[in-house]
Amino acid sequence: MIREEERIKSSMFGIYTMILTLLTFIASIRLSQNFVDSGIIYTSEYLALLLLLLPIWFFGLSKTNLFKIYRVNHYLQLLKQSIMFIVLATGILFILINLFNLKTVSKEFILIFAALNQFSIFTSYIAVNQYYMRLRKKGYNLINIVIIADESNENFIQNIVDHREWGYKIMLIITESDYIAEKFSSSIKVLKKISNLPCIIKSEIVDEVFYCKNLMDKQEIQNIVYACEEVGVAFRLQSELLTLATSGAELNHFDGIPFITYKNTPSNQYALSWKYISDFLISSAIIVLWMPLMAAIAIIIKVTSKGPIVFKQKRVGLHGREFYIYKFRTMLKDAEKMQMTIMDQNEMSGPVFKIKNDPRITKVGKFLRRTSLDELPQFFNVIKGDMSLVGPRPPIMSEVKQYKPWQLRRLSMRPGITCTWQTTPKRNSVSFEEWMKMDLQYIDNWSLEKDFILTFKTLRTVFMGSGQ
Repeated sequence: MIREEERIKSSMFGIYTMILTLLTFIASIRLSQNFVDSGIIYTSEYLALLLLLLPIWFFGLSKTNLFKIYRVNHYLQLLKQSIMFIVLATGILFILINLFNLKTVSKEFILIFAALNQFSIFTSYIAVNQYYMRLRKKGYNLINIVIIADESNENFIQNIVDHREWGYKIMLIITESDYIAEKFSSSIKVLKKISNLPCIIKSEIVDEVFYCKNLMDKQEIQNIVYACEEVGVAFRLQSELLTLATSGAELNHFDGIPFITYKNTPSNQYALSWKYISDFLISSAIIVLWMPLMAAIAIIIKVTSKGPIVFKQKRVGLHGREFYIYKFRTMLKDAEKMQMTIMDQNEMSGPVFKIKNDPRITKVGKFLRRTSLDELPQFFNVIKGDMSLVGPRPPIMSEVKQYKPWQLRRLSMRPGITCTWQTTPKRNSVSFEEWMKMDLQYIDNWSLEKDFILTFKTLRTVFMGSGQ
């Protein structure tokens, strides 16, 4: 799920590319007047051509992968693909002009547009990629990986180490090769026993596991796939023999090497992109529109009780990454310290602490919790990228440490402001295990439609004042 950020960037770049296509279309009309003394600046035929052109360009550019922001870039290959597209698309435009008898659209315009559009898009692509590569060199947006290797993978590992701009951080190498261990142990943790892997991916922040050994052990691979699947970590199997992904997996390439990637999280690229784009836009709009209400709540909290206005707490997010969650303070000052004195009153099973009439909650806090207004600052978490509007609620680290192995998979999706559990009637009576099953069911059956339904149910809960 760390790749969601790539999907968002790719979607945003796709939108930018279509805007750029529109601008180069208009510019080409102007420039073509220098070659054709027609006196025509704009006609309805140009508009008709634009309406025909946009879907062709969108489909073609997406197929040539010029919308995607890659970590490992192959500019020459992309350039070849884009040239093939522009030649084919230009030919299609000439056919459309003749087919629809668009007499006022000049050949000069088509050639200028094709050249200008392709140049502007490709140079923009390079500029955007270079920008993200510089960010990754500085340690941002890293993907933490474990590599299971033998001596044949020396160059593969070295390439990842050398190319920091790819944004892959090797957390661990598991190998029986003394040569590989000796070469990389000074900068990377190296283990010999693969049996340690399940414990490592449960206790460390690991996004992906790469299996690169030439001699493959079927049982060993099955065990690793199961361990990764249990906690929602992507598993990549290097195979230069297989050219087709099996069911439940996809084929992709890394540094020119084919890998079959097994995932147990949502993989609908376009739907996930729209999810996180809409998260950002909706959260931004809510913050702007509800700012007066948030200011009023802040004043009331400050006047009625001692302590900070906003409660900040470390929570566990995607694949175990910690972040600070923001809420309007609804409890007395030092409420976390007071929790130890009332632990025996806990009404929830499992590691979560909840009681119906918590003595630490202030009068204003009760109202804010009942109406869920205390959650408003979390829209800033969404904008920062720590959270989503809909997703499993982020736990605290002490709870995660008590998770059973199968429960860790709820950390494989970005946490949300609302979830299935929060929209459940009498949710505090739901057992911890049932809550975890709800979250995993949400991950396994995720869709934009499901997010919309949960958002609607949340709004209904808020307006009914039943948020507890």
